[in-house]
Amino acid sequence: MRRVLFIGLVLLAAFSALVWAGSAGLGPVLITREDEQKIVLFYGNPMLVTTEPGISLRLPLLTDVLTFDKRHLYLNTEPLLIPMRDQERIDVDTYVVWRIADPVAFYSAFRDGLPQAEALIDRIVGADLREVVGQRTLSEVVTTSRVEIMQEVTRKSDEELRPRGIAIDDVRINRTELPAATEKNVFARMRTERERLARKTRAEGEEEGRRVRAEADRESRVLVAEAERDAEIERGKGDAEAAHLYAEAYAIDPDFYGFVRNLEAYRKAMGPGTTLVLSPKSEFFRVLDSARERDGP
Repeated sequence: MRRVLFIGLVLLAAFSALVWAGSAGLGPVLITREDEQKIVLFYGNPMLVTTEPGISLRLPLLTDVLTFDKRHLYLNTEPLLIPMRDQERIDVDTYVVWRIADPVAFYSAFRDGLPQAEALIDRIVGADLREVVGQRTLSEVVTTSRVEIMQEVTRKSDEELRPRGIAIDDVRINRTELPAATEKNVFARMRTERERLARKTRAEGEEEGRRVRAEADRESRVLVAEAERDAEIERGKGDAEAAHLYAEAYAIDPDFYGFVRNLEAYRKAMGPGTTLVLSPKSEFFRVLDSARERDGP
């Protein structure tokens, strides 16, 4: 029983040692983790490539193991001063998200490892960025075409680096700034342009205001003229109707009509506080005299 237990412990220790050796890249067992991809080299030449997690075997002592990161990697590129189509110059700072897509091609292209690869990525992405941004204007880079520019740079850089085992998944702009000397000139031009647009807008507004006022004045004159015309027509109709009524009244009883008209004349002539000095024989008192004659002394 003790012998069986001893053998079990020995086997367990041996297995643990193999696992440790495999994790460290030693021994016949090769363990690949989730975030790793490995190349087994036989006298410097790739013999086995493992890109999926698991366990595999190798020849110890005769082979070497190289481990590469399978995750996305981040590279902050050097800022660039780029001339654009509208003769402006702009400082562009970008970052690159990339990964090792083919470990064998990556190893063949970059024997010095990751720093050599990052230097090439920086150089190629920078060249593509200069080419793409140089075909645009400042307004397009800052606003309208920013996403399109990044997509084009990503595509071009990925096509150039794929043969070396590198996949460029994204290129993004961290910041864009104008050089200090250019910034003052740009702001001055922007201010001049805004002032020109403001003057133009004010002039158009004043012209529109004059047009609206002239149209309103014309319409008001037309309305007043039409109202006066209608008023004259109505007054004429009223005068005609009054004359007609007067004529009918006069035709019915001329004496009574004359009497009423005389009384109306008295009322208007002899208002409150009015003093008249007239001859008793004046025609003005004819109605009163006739009434006295009828009533007697």
